[in-house]
Parts: sequence; C-alpha cells; structure tokens
Amino acid sequence: MTNDEDLAFFDRELASFLPDHVFDAHAHLWRKEHSGWSLDGMPDNLGLAEYSERMEEIHPGRQRGGLMIPFADVLIDDATARANRFVAEEIDGNASYFADFFISPRDDPEWVQQEVRRLGMRGIKCYHTFADCDSTWEADIPEYLPESIVKVAHEENLVITLHIVKSRGVADPANIHWIRHYCETYPNMKLILAHSARGFQPSHNLEGLPQLRGLDNLYFDTSVNCEPIAHQAIIRNMGHEKLMYGSDFPVSHMRGLSLGAADSFLWIYEGNIAWEASYAKIPAVLVGLEHLRSIKWACWSEHLKDTAVEDLFYNNAARLFGLG
Repeated sequence: MTNDEDLAFFDRELASFLPDHVFDAHAHLWRKEHSGWSLDGMPDNLGLAEYSERMEEIHPGRQRGGLMIPFADVLIDDATARANRFVAEEIDGNASYFADFFISPRDDPEWVQQEVRRLGMRGIKCYHTFADCDSTWEADIPEYLPESIVKVAHEENLVITLHIVKSRGVADPANIHWIRHYCETYPNMKLILAHSARGFQPSHNLEGLPQLRGLDNLYFDTSVNCEPIAHQAIIRNMGHEKLMYGSDFPVSHMRGLSLGAADSFLWIYEGNIAWEASYAKIPAVLVGLEHLRSIKWACWSEHLKDTAVEDLFYNNAARLFGLG
C-alpha cells in the first residue's frame, strides 16, 4: 500500500510527466500455488482485479491495457499449465488485455501451438530457472527458449518476452548471437527483451545494443529497471518506437530500486540495507515509482517530445498488439 512518502514522490516527480494513457507491457498475474512465491502486503492470488487496483497506486487513472504474464515454479507439478489457464481466464472478454503463454523448454512445440490457439494467447514467456544446466543464471538462450518454440511464435505471429541472463547481459557474445539469429530467422516473431534488455548494469547496454541494430522485430520493455541510461541506450541505438513501459507487477510494489555496481548490479530493498545516513533518514518508496522516475530522466536526457513519451507509454504497444 502507498504511504505519505509515495504520494509526495508521485506528486513531485511523476504527476506532470505521465501521459493520460498507459499500456503495461510486462505485468504478472499469479496464484501462490503456481509459484510458491509471495510478497509482503500482497494477497496470495493476484488476478486482474487486484492488479488494476494496485496500478492506481503508481499511475492513477491512466491504465488502458496490458500484457499479462503467468508465473510458475519449475519445482511445482503442472504449474505452467495451471498458471496459463488462470491468466487466460482472468483476461477473457477484455479486449485491452493480452497474455503470454508460459513455456518450459521441454514442452512439445505442437502442443504449445495448440494451447496458444485454444487459450487465445498473444505471446510466449520463458524463464531461465527452467533451463537444464548447473547455473541457470549463465544459461544460453536456447536452453530455456528452444528454437522450435521460436518457430511456433513465427508461425502464429506471437511476441516473446525474454529475460536474458548471463553476467554481462546483452553485451554477452552468446546472447547477441542468439538474439540476432532468432530475429533474422523468424521475422514474424516479435522479440521483447525485458527489463530494458536486462540492462540493470547500463554499461552492458551501451556495449551490446549497437550490435543488435537493424532488427525490425526486436523490442524492449522497461520493467522495473531503475537505471536511466539503460533506457537511454535503447532510445539512442534503436529508437524510442522500440521501447515500451512495463511495470513488472508485483515487483513494482516492493520498496527499493535497482542500482548498477562494478560490472554488475544490486537490488536494494527495504530489508537488506539500513535506509539512513548521518545526513538523513531515507524513506524507501515503491520500486514502481523509482522505475517511472528513471524513465522520466531518460526521456528528458534524450530530449523526447511529449508525443514520443506517449509512444513509450502507450502507442508503441498499441501498434504492436493492434489496439485502436
């Protein structure tokens, strides 16, 4: 829930910046029974109604649709199938909301294709924890997003929401290779690199993104990346038309921010540091608010006009998903 610091932060930093319409290109709906993960202050079941209520806390009166992503735990039997059904049912009949289909790399591609059609999904979601390797944080993209699934996305004109891993993110040569290969080989598929290309350390974006120029079907969502230069690198290298706002709900409603450090990054949360110094006691605000401010700073630094800001928050996604 918001507190006085959150409200003051929004009024001071964001009220005059945010456009009237917001499409959330990266948000999660789930039940705890599918993931085993819960968040303090959040109910165990987070459907579209709960999501819509909480979005009023970070961009009030502006929500106009979104891409809802299931979340599942590899250790829970049948979790992906149940999570997919849950999200499909939550958005059923709502023309402004779309859903990803959560896959395991062991799924049969023909079955995935049938289920995507049956459930009316518009995208694919994969996650590195499903990779069959010793350290999934260093997994190659095909280990959790097989090429056979990308082919399905091409045939069905789907988006794929991809959270890349590896210590150097989008600067890693293997990630660059597989992103280019998938985008060039399967042009009807639209690849969305989550978290501004996972540029929590923005130097990785500055190094890697120039090597991904010219891919017409490559997009990005901002989801809870709090580093302005990560977003700027996308705007400058790819154009603002390729960047879409994403809240990453419910991570948006934790308190803290992401921070680039050394050749990596840290997540600073309310519970893992003391939010005070000799000169001040610092109230931690919602991650979603810090994230929105980072987008504001990136737009300001790149001299984006109001129409371009409106593109980032709504029009780019509206075009991608065919909204009026």
